[in-house]
Amino acid sequence: MSMVQEYLGQLTLQLGGGEPTYPTVVPEPNFDPEKDAARIETAIKTKGVDEQTITDVLTKRTYNQRREIAFAYERRAKKDMISALKGALSGSLETVILGLMKSTAQYDASEIKASIKGLGTDEESLIEIVCSRSNAELMEIKRVYKELFKKDLEKDVCGDTSGDFAKLLLALVEAKRAEPSSVIDYQKIDEDARALFEAGVKRKGTDVKCWISIMSERSVPHLQKVFERYKSYSPYDMQESIRKEVKGDLEMSFLTLVQCFENRQLYFANRLQDAMKSKGAKEKVLTRIMVSRCEVDLKKIRQEFKAHHGKSLYQTIAEHTKGDYQRALLNLCGGDD
Repeated sequence: MSMVQEYLGQLTLQLGGGEPTYPTVVPEPNFDPEKDAARIETAIKTKGVDEQTITDVLTKRTYNQRREIAFAYERRAKKDMISALKGALSGSLETVILGLMKSTAQYDASEIKASIKGLGTDEESLIEIVCSRSNAELMEIKRVYKELFKKDLEKDVCGDTSGDFAKLLLALVEAKRAEPSSVIDYQKIDEDARALFEAGVKRKGTDVKCWISIMSERSVPHLQKVFERYKSYSPYDMQESIRKEVKGDLEMSFLTLVQCFENRQLYFANRLQDAMKSKGAKEKVLTRIMVSRCEVDLKKIRQEFKAHHGKSLYQTIAEHTKGDYQRALLNLCGGDD
């Protein structure tokens, strides 16, 4: 095993902030970028395009490996691989493959940009990304966003949303969340739980500012204990309180936050289940979660999916999608449970 492969292997297991990862897409051990580039070149040139080969190569390599393939392709074909793929593919498969040619942070940044571009904002996508990403992920998304679009993410998010919803998103994007501490501060846990109760259920109206500051600044382990303690003050748990106190985008944002603090992989599993409830699939949501989490925690999302929905993610995707798009997603899923 080469040093590079060993290094890449270690890299997939530790993401920013030392968070352990549970990827379904891991480095291909016998990786040969020249060979992969040649296969993709042939697949693109084939009459009618050989989508299957393109799919099988790119969904079974990590982002770092795909980049090496793109460099090798450019040396061989004297043209840019991403442009060639754009020309050769279409529809849902194109969306997946082009998504995979971006790093996780580039992909998230592009999805945020797409959700606030043009007329009207796609609040659901914006909430899903901003409210579910860790501090380390948000810092990286901000850096990449500036690099890609020459604009500050904070400014763009604020310019496109309003009111308390905008204030909450801004507070999250500022990434001021405390890092987990080995010391458990029971007094602070109690104070925060009481403050959340007094700012909401206990009074008429809601002191949203108080909720925003606690939920955007405290560490995740601390908040988990706060929500537990909250039940001793409030007749409703935190999620029920949110549903009673706020509505619309703000409600959806706070709920997403709380669900992610409690179990982030279960949140994604539920989003996937929701995207595949009816006959077809909400492809936008399905594609985004599969592409953005396959090198992060998709293996754990799969476990949560099976445990809570009684059927494997693999089987569910197989039932709700078809063709090359299905093949790509099943490859990213990485196995049946």
